[in-house]
Amino acid sequence: MGDYQHILLAVDYSGHDGAVARKAKALARKYQARLSIIHVLDNIPMPDMPYGAVIPLDQDSGYDLLEAEKSQLIQIADEMGVEHASRWLVWGVPHQEIVAAAEREKADLIVLGSHGRHGLALLLGSTANSVLHEANCDVMAVRLQDSESKHFI
Repeated sequence: MGDYQHILLAVDYSGHDGAVARKAKALARKYQARLSIIHVLDNIPMPDMPYGAVIPLDQDSGYDLLEAEKSQLIQIADEMGVEHASRWLVWGVPHQEIVAAAEREKADLIVLGSHGRHGLALLLGSTANSVLHEANCDVMAVRLQDSESKHFI
């Protein structure tokens, strides 16, 4: 681990994001690094929107599912004190969009959660595993425990 300048936190709204966010925030404090946050939408239909599209957080889409996703990201980012310009909601394949955002924004560390799956789930891959193998920067995969708190600060 080096002296990080920009840390990208990837959240998935799994209920374990609090533990991952606390690690990212502690590292950002330690290194006095900029902290950014990304959530990649892959679980709701987004007609007429290409993968990789960044969704504006300050415009009402009129689409209830999308507005709920935006609201969650805004709440997490607000609780963590992440600047408005460092918050991204993107439509696409999670590992691809996380890596692309890290490269585009020149992040030197990606922090995300990992469930440490075994067996068939391991063979099928995970977002954390894919990010680890594709990113050109350091990646911290925080082992998630079922007992971890959802709270961010």
